[in-house]
Amino acid sequence: TTSAELLKNADQAMYEAKKNGRNRFSFFTPMMQAMAQARMRMMRDLRNALGLNQFTVYFQPIVDLSSQRIHKAEALIRWQHPELGFISPAEFIPLAEETGLIHEIGDWVFQQSAQLVKQCIPIVGDNFQVSVNKSPVQFRDRAHSHHDWMEYLSGLGLSGHNIVVEITEGLLLNADSGISDKLLHFRDAGMQVAIDDFGTGYSSLSYLKKFDIDYLKIDQSFVRNLSGEGEDLALCEAIATMAHKLDLRVIAEGVETTAQRDLLAQIGCDYGQGYLFSRPVPADEFMQLLERSAA
Repeated sequence: TTSAELLKNADQAMYEAKKNGRNRFSFFTPMMQAMAQARMRMMRDLRNALGLNQFTVYFQPIVDLSSQRIHKAEALIRWQHPELGFISPAEFIPLAEETGLIHEIGDWVFQQSAQLVKQCIPIVGDNFQVSVNKSPVQFRDRAHSHHDWMEYLSGLGLSGHNIVVEITEGLLLNADSGISDKLLHFRDAGMQVAIDDFGTGYSSLSYLKKFDIDYLKIDQSFVRNLSGEGEDLALCEAIATMAHKLDLRVIAEGVETTAQRDLLAQIGCDYGQGYLFSRPVPADEFMQLLERSAA
């Protein structure tokens, strides 16, 4: 009804067209406006979430398939919004990357993970590890280094070996010298590196030679329909065999049944992670799981 409203709506339609690949047109709809407003509100609330203690780190056990004991954990952030309830990381992590808040949030998740390691070591020993997901945005920021992480670990009496940095295949395929240098610094500090969702995105394996990788995490899409004679089992076995030839360990994600667990152990998979063992849980519940596992 006004020229200002027309231009604002046209701008939102243009943003939608660009988001979908450019070289196209898009019509404005009221839903588009509602989504834009919801996105702006979430971005605003995200800026205050850490200071208001709305984030929690959950931990999901990673189990040694030969001993059936918990050897590691993956740290997974959760946002409890006071009005919207739990918000999926898939919704807010891209916003955190876009705004640069991912650095502050990532450092906080790392600190929470290190504190959990400190609690776990008296129960299971010095080799306990927590995996922390590190965003490509964190890697590409040249001002953000690993030195603060190492100082924090040192202050807790821990070493770099107690943290595994989880990254995506895409980060390595597009790695410039800055990313390579950071991976090398992690290696020098004793931290290990895991490739998350392995096998889903790219066919090139050259980065396994180029970079010093310690763990491959088989994506849950290969584990979900695992059977004694299926193609997924053959793929999982091929990944495990290749990894062991390269002196890498293998973690299978999304393990939900004892049959899946047994098949993965049979083909030589080293670790399992999934609902069969436990959903991601708060730190106090994880400690209870660990104590039962170690008993």
